[in-house]
Amino acid sequence: MRLSTRTCLLFMATTLASGGALAANVYKWKDANGVTHSSDKPPAGQPYEVRRVDGQYAAEIPGDEPAAESAACASARRSLSAFEDARPVQVDTDGDGKPDRTLSDEERQSHRGVAEAAVKANCPAA
Repeated sequence: MRLSTRTCLLFMATTLASGGALAANVYKWKDANGVTHSSDKPPAGQPYEVRRVDGQYAAEIPGDEPAAESAACASARRSLSAFEDARPVQVDTDGDGKPDRTLSDEERQSHRGVAEAAVKANCPAA
């Protein structure tokens, strides 16, 4: 039985389309304990690598960069920068949303230590 040109073209198009459907991204990252993980979904709040898998091999996608730093890391860095600056730091002690007291030098150092610990805990090592 001889196949027509139209049937051959339809078969080739279907084969190529289904091959593309097998391609997917794989996300790879390391957790806080240094264990490497891979998944079909990116991790929340973690830097990761993206690899393209097309059923035959995996390759890094050119131009893809690791994810931006997590929200917790960004917040910790902002807090730390407030204590590294020479300007006074004010706090809201009565909960009305308005600063009403300036931190003493001892309080400032204590808060700075907490902010440094938060950066260390939430931000990947450089």
